[in-house]
Amino acid sequence: MIRSLRGRLFIGLTVVIVLTGAIGGTFAYVWAYNEAIEMQDSVLIQIGAFALNSPIRQTQPLNGVDAESEIAVAELGELPSGTADNRRLWSLSDGLHNDTYRGHPVRALLRTRTDGSRFAITQRTEIRTELASDMAVRTLLPIAALVPCLMLVIALVIERSLRPMVCLADDLDARKPDDIEQLAAAGAPSELQPFLDSINGLLRRMRAMLNQQRRFIDDAAHELRTPITALSLQAENLDLMQMPAASRDRLDALKSGIRRTKHLLEQLLALARHDAESFGNVEIVYLDKITKGVVADLLPEAASRDIDVGFTTAETIAAEGPAFFLESAVRNLIENAVKFTPTGGKVDIGIYREGDTAVVQIEDTGPGIPPSDIDRVFEPFFRSRQSSSEGSGLGLSIVKRIVERIRGSIQIENIAEANRSGLRAILRLPATDKPPS
Repeated sequence: MIRSLRGRLFIGLTVVIVLTGAIGGTFAYVWAYNEAIEMQDSVLIQIGAFALNSPIRQTQPLNGVDAESEIAVAELGELPSGTADNRRLWSLSDGLHNDTYRGHPVRALLRTRTDGSRFAITQRTEIRTELASDMAVRTLLPIAALVPCLMLVIALVIERSLRPMVCLADDLDARKPDDIEQLAAAGAPSELQPFLDSINGLLRRMRAMLNQQRRFIDDAAHELRTPITALSLQAENLDLMQMPAASRDRLDALKSGIRRTKHLLEQLLALARHDAESFGNVEIVYLDKITKGVVADLLPEAASRDIDVGFTTAETIAAEGPAFFLESAVRNLIENAVKFTPTGGKVDIGIYREGDTAVVQIEDTGPGIPPSDIDRVFEPFFRSRQSSSEGSGLGLSIVKRIVERIRGSIQIENIAEANRSGLRAILRLPATDKPPS
């Protein structure tokens, strides 16, 4: 089944043209064939009129009057005589007849002169049919040439007629995920107006829904952070008090749960914010500066576990993208590397440029990710079997959504080298030579 509207129109109109051409061509062929037969009869009559008024008499058949048409003149005399064919022709009345002469079917014209002598103008039937068929086929040639030309014209007309629809589709495909401005209806065909009105109505409802979602996120951030912060402060106050070892263990478990809840809340709010907020105007920031700031924030945690975090290369590169979201993406990647690197391990960070792309590469010496899980690490709330209980499963999902919205990419792969294991994250972002504003 053909789903394309362009294909349906083209095939439908092509079938109509071909059928019309076939029917018209059949009628044209029959008409041209009959006209050619009548024209050859007229030639016989004209030759007969010339021979009737000619003072010359032929005692032998006069063949080859028309080399192409193979018309012959046969003198039959005043009385039946000669061959059987001549006697049979002599017996026919004046006028046109279908007969046989010299073993071939012929079209014969009989005439009688004033002195009583008779003659016959003959033409072989197969020659007449061949000439008539040739003329009829020549009549069909313009129709046969017209059909493909019409098909080409139809294809061009359909393409130009549907171009506004294709342009609208390209406009929608080229838009950013957060661009919900209405489609321009000016100049669009009237048939597309109901469709455009429906799409613009849907975009208006989406804009209202996103505004409502942003307000909800703001309210949720305030309402949820406040009690979590209060619980965290109360736990810290309890930590200063003297208590038995069993109570201390329970307090540590409480503080761990509060940290996990706070981290999950922050990640959920960040994920919703990335989905709901518009990036606005494109910013230009130094990627190395952002990355160094993130590393400086994470150094205390890495030092507490004797993890060596450093740069293998740190080129000064300007990248396109909002600073807040770029920092969030880099922070999630480096936090994951530090989190899953065992005590005494190492995290290497490289910042360099490849053509028009700025690259941030992060390698750790952790256990890596099972091959069966590596294709799912960007799914929200997915946690590998080797992950710790502290993770929320949202970090890489947030990174994925950020880089896709700024035309970047993220790649996660296990390090397959001798005497070394770990994970390699490669973040690619649009680079620019323009300095930050």
